[in-house]
Amino acid sequence: MGEAPAFFAHDLKEGFLNGFGLKSKGCETATVIGNKTYLVDGGCDELLLSFKVQIFDHSQGTPINPVVLGTIPNSCKGHSAIALNEDRILFIKGGSPLDDAFWFLEVDTPYVQEQRKSLGCEVVAWSKGVRGTVEKPVVVSGPSGVGKGTLISMLMKEFPTLFGFSVSHTTRAPRNMEKDGLHYHFTERSVMEKDIKEGKFLEFASVHGNLYGTSVEAVEVVADAGKRCILDIDVQGARSVRASSLDAIFIFICPPSMAELEKRLRARGTETEEQILKRLRNAEAEIKEGESSGIFDHFLFNDNLEECYLSLKKLLGIDASVNTCTESISEDLDLPPIVHSVSRIDNKIIISYRTSDLDNESQKMIVLDLSSIKGGAPGRTRGLEAYAIDSVTNGSTMINQTS
Repeated sequence: MGEAPAFFAHDLKEGFLNGFGLKSKGCETATVIGNKTYLVDGGCDELLLSFKVQIFDHSQGTPINPVVLGTIPNSCKGHSAIALNEDRILFIKGGSPLDDAFWFLEVDTPYVQEQRKSLGCEVVAWSKGVRGTVEKPVVVSGPSGVGKGTLISMLMKEFPTLFGFSVSHTTRAPRNMEKDGLHYHFTERSVMEKDIKEGKFLEFASVHGNLYGTSVEAVEVVADAGKRCILDIDVQGARSVRASSLDAIFIFICPPSMAELEKRLRARGTETEEQILKRLRNAEAEIKEGESSGIFDHFLFNDNLEECYLSLKKLLGIDASVNTCTESISEDLDLPPIVHSVSRIDNKIIISYRTSDLDNESQKMIVLDLSSIKGGAPGRTRGLEAYAIDSVTNGSTMINQTS
């Protein structure tokens, strides 16, 4: 093992637990996993806007500046870190609201391994911890004229609070009345190409010299609003999403026959004969690929619109009896700037701190339950449950629980 540089020396002298070392210094933590130490500066200085990551590889005796993927947490007043296993570290931001207090640094998950191999260098990825869970996104594909747009519109109209669309990115200039962030996220080509290379896009394509694509963040924003994201994309886009880290349901809408599809395309009266023939050729190829590719989980035949819509709702586990009035659970509790101790019991993290008022001082605890977490970088790790416990009064208040 190589000798650690001076700035690691104090941290690495601290104790180890089951092969994982933990040392917290408020703004800076050093976490040992295997033969690597992950040094993270939380940016207590106002000039530092976000977390900085450096790795010390003991086998080589050298510090490494990794490629950092995902959304980087904003700086905080202090943080603690604890290794959950050999592939990720949990970070707890002091002085932060609960909705922004828990972050994961993925250091050897399958996603990180894939990116490390692709980029040929050391990679880590941030993933925000989110309380509660959401339903899997829905990827809907099918040839032009099959009616998938109509089916999605019917779904959005009947259940406006349950479903939402992600906003796509494009490198083209906005047209009249188009607003950034509403119709598209308008961006520079160099920026989008860099984000694509870093794995931030689920799918993308070049159309007439401009890039279009769906980012991981755009899908996660819909989920953050408590809605289930719907992606209306072609087979090639669906293939890219299937190969990504997104856990989704893939549905292919089929026409009852090519003759019926041609009839529908001609009935629209919006294309020339050449365009109709081209769409039919593309449709035939898409149907063949959709059926043989192994991309799709379900196939629905749209020979009758109402019946197909009922089948789609049944497939998604919804019907007219679904309560569309959702109540958001809010919590104004903030973690203190300094957390006195962080410990782990099985899948529960115990966060202890003290509070004081004019009358007395009390010991407080927050229990973070990780047993239901799923998902990961680059995006969100969902399924966290958190409980506030007052150890003096022995009373407990549930902050958020999702079964």
